[in-house]
Parts: sequence; C-alpha cells; structure tokens
Amino acid sequence: MKHPDDLGIAGGFKDAPLAQELSDSTRRLANVNSAVIPHPKKTRIFAVSNQKGGVGKTTTAVNIAVGLANKGMQVLVIDLDPQGNASTALGIEHRVGTPSTFDVLVNDKNIADVAQFSPESPGVRCVPATIDLAVAELKLYSVLSREHRLKNAIQRYLETLETPLDYVFIDCPPSLGLLTINAFTAATEVLIPIQCEYYALEGLSQLKLTIDDIRVQLNPALELATIILTMYDSRTKLNAAVVEDVKSHFPNQTLETLIPRQIGVAEAPGYGQTVINYDRSSTGAIAYMEAAIELANRGAR
Repeated sequence: MKHPDDLGIAGGFKDAPLAQELSDSTRRLANVNSAVIPHPKKTRIFAVSNQKGGVGKTTTAVNIAVGLANKGMQVLVIDLDPQGNASTALGIEHRVGTPSTFDVLVNDKNIADVAQFSPESPGVRCVPATIDLAVAELKLYSVLSREHRLKNAIQRYLETLETPLDYVFIDCPPSLGLLTINAFTAATEVLIPIQCEYYALEGLSQLKLTIDDIRVQLNPALELATIILTMYDSRTKLNAAVVEDVKSHFPNQTLETLIPRQIGVAEAPGYGQTVINYDRSSTGAIAYMEAAIELANRGAR
C-alpha cells in the first residue's frame, strides 16, 4: 500500500487550497502594483461614517487614504473622532496640547497650521484629533453657522495650496452629533463601511435617512457615493447573503471589493500602522489597495 505522501495527500491535496490562495494573492498584488489611477478633476471630499462602532470605519478611512497615496495621490485625512485612532494609524502626534481638529473647529486655526505629514505614508497629511475634541460640540453649540465650521476651513485650505489635493477623508465619530453634521456639510460624498452581519442593512438605511436630511437642509451636493463591505468571511452563508442583500439595495454604491476578516487588519492598529504599511502582502492590505483603486476609477466615470 502506498504512503499518503505518494498519493499527494499530505504534500498535494492537503496543501492545494493554501497554494492556490498564495498564487491568487501574488497575482492580485502584482495587479495592484501595476495599476495606474487617474487624478480626479477636482478634490473629492469624503465623510467616512457609520453610527455603529466596530465596523472598520477608521481602518477603512486610513487604508483607502494610504492606498491612494501609494498611487501618487495627494491626500488629507481629517480625524474627527475624539479617540484619535486615525491619527495613531498614520503615525501622527496627537497628545494633549497638539494643534488639532478642535483648534480648527473652535479656535479658527488654519488647517495648514495644524496638518502633519504622515511619516508612514508620503503623500498623506493628517489633521489630528486630541481628547479636546470630546467637548467640541459643547463649545460650538452657541457659535454662528456651527454646522459649516469644517466646510469653511477646508475651503480656505484648498485655496492656499499650489498643488491641489486629490482626496480628503473625514473620519467621523460613531455618532450623529454636531461633529458628524460638520463632516456631512463639508463633504460631497459619503463612504460607509459596513460589517457583513445580520443587521447591516438596517443601520445603513437609518444612516441614509440622515444623509437625505442633511442634503435637504445643509448640503445639496452630498451623496451616498460608496459602500464598502468589511470583515467578510467567505466560509459563512450569512456573510454571502449580506453581500447580496446590500448590493441588491445599493447596486451603484457598493464596491465589488470585499475586505476580508484577516488577522493583519486586526493587528495593524496595535502597532500604530495601517495594514498596508504593516503587511503589504496580506490579503487585507491587498483588498484595501484594490478598494482604493476601484474608488478612484469609479470617480473618473
């Protein structure tokens, strides 16, 4: 009787899925590296939002930003979440006392005086968030045109630049308060990361109603432009059903690229990095680079 090794069981059949996955990742990485994307005709401003926490909102914001910068785009990330996780992932100083988004919103500081270039990713600059941002809504409550503070600051900043920005990503807090309203008023597009779970569509529908209200009352240019599905596990029927459900309701907004539930994506924030900088060859990093390319190409249509 032949040994299992001779039949290819241990060395062939058993390892075939792993070898196929490695081959697939290598091919996808090569495609990403060779891809060329167009510069947008004018600066695209995204509010990255989901009122539900833990869906990959900040991870999506910073990795899409880095993915675009790796393709030659000039990108600004505005950290509007008091937790400051976007600042951390981009290697940006955001200790108490650091000039921050709070100063832009409350103290009328210019973004040019607050933004820092990311040491992790040339081409990405970031307006950091400090814990001061947690009281910004209270400070802004009685301020005239409080919903337009961020929009006005961004417009002033863009007018000062010799080389225009290609993209602005505003990482919103997981709530629908005045900070998020400022982001929706400043943006022209909303990017919504949603986790592949049972109640995903319900939360998405609620957020769409808020976007519709902002469009009517404050910003007629705002649109729900992009939905990205995160934490996808191809082994579960539920995840596949959620993908189909979201695509059937939002066929023009949902990216084809799915962000997998992958260990590198979860580990990278612990090292103060994006997954693209932490492990560029991982499936999570490749997926985010593919998503950045898809987002850029959609905007060029």
